[in-house]
Amino acid sequence: MTTAASRFFHLHLVSDSTGETLSTVARAVASRYPSARAIEHSYVMVRDQAQIERIAAAIEQAPGIVLYTIVDPDLAARLAERCRDHGVPAISVLDPVINVFQSYLGDSAALTIGAQHVLDADYFQRIEALNFTLAHDDGMLPPNLDQADIVIIGVSRTSKTPTSIYLAHRGYRTANYPLVPGAPIPKILTKPTKAFVVGLIASTDRIVQIRLNRVLSDYNENADTDYTDKALVAAEIAESRRLCTRQGWPTIDVTRRSIEETAAAILSLYRQHREAQAS
Repeated sequence: MTTAASRFFHLHLVSDSTGETLSTVARAVASRYPSARAIEHSYVMVRDQAQIERIAAAIEQAPGIVLYTIVDPDLAARLAERCRDHGVPAISVLDPVINVFQSYLGDSAALTIGAQHVLDADYFQRIEALNFTLAHDDGMLPPNLDQADIVIIGVSRTSKTPTSIYLAHRGYRTANYPLVPGAPIPKILTKPTKAFVVGLIASTDRIVQIRLNRVLSDYNENADTDYTDKALVAAEIAESRRLCTRQGWPTIDVTRRSIEETAAAILSLYRQHREAQAS
């Protein structure tokens, strides 16, 4: 059994599908225990008893916490039994939520593996959004800005691209445009549009730190020193704020936000924007 002072612990994730749900839940919870780091063991597409037995053997060799999402009740029961045999905790992470749904709706859950990954209209919308976003990254704005749901602007190193891709995976067609010192923004950005335009900003120290890391990783001794000059970076950020104020674009400070938190903030403002357009 692990203790609060332990540095590492084994975390076994067992899924009869892709394991994305398990991974998300496990990492969200593990992040709350910074003193301990999980060694993840992932087992996906688990569909028969032979796989369960192999997984049980692996768990015996590296005891730890077992989380699983298995639709087949016989396989789930066998895994739970083998975990009890080895004295390790095991939990079906969706069961408590399913029980609440079942109690409230008065209906049993469908025994469908990977039901969230069906090829429905939402799936193809996400694929379309991702293709759009990749084609309109880093200044490659569409000829008609109304084609985009969201347009992200900001100075270099404000996480425009990863945030755009995250939003695309949520089904939002997202373009992004970098603000470059001395370069005027394209006229298409100043015209009225149905797209929601939002500016990302960060503290000067944060931007300088990220840019310095980028320069060092590129091993570029002749890199433009203006790119990491603190005073010039501060001026860039100040100008981006003024631009957003002039254009009436909201801004989000990403200094201490993860990509997911930034995306959530953007979507909250986006929905307000859509409601205002509809009224």
